[in-house]
Amino acid sequence: MSNIKNVMVKLIVGAGQAAPAPPVGPALGSKGVKAIDFCKEFNARTANLQPGTPIPCLLTIKADRSFTFETKSPPTAWLLMKAANVLKGADKPTHNHVGTVSLKHIYEIAKIKKTDERHKEVDLKAICGAVISTATAIGVNVVP
Repeated sequence: MSNIKNVMVKLIVGAGQAAPAPPVGPALGSKGVKAIDFCKEFNARTANLQPGTPIPCLLTIKADRSFTFETKSPPTAWLLMKAANVLKGADKPTHNHVGTVSLKHIYEIAKIKKTDERHKEVDLKAICGAVISTATAIGVNVVP
């Protein structure tokens, strides 16, 4: 890895549940990073979240085997299913509906997504539209 500048690794890990076991251990071990170091720091950052909440994480591993990582907000579909109190999306989203959320839920989810670095400059109205589109795609109705 000495001739490679930076390596990016994407992981989705449950909040507070990072452990050197799969999937974290093998993903980082193959890049020469000590998984336990990542796990301690990740669990400390996500300690205030509900345990098990899926957190996307983007690691940048440098040539000297040091790393930095950015945690993001939970996936929009997961937030919608949590708000609608359903376990999974519809098998035929345009025909079957598995749950219902209000516009207040959509707004709250959009505020959560706005905290991500990639959404800092995006208008909240546009994020709400994207959340509504995701709700339609997984079979969750949006009511006023």
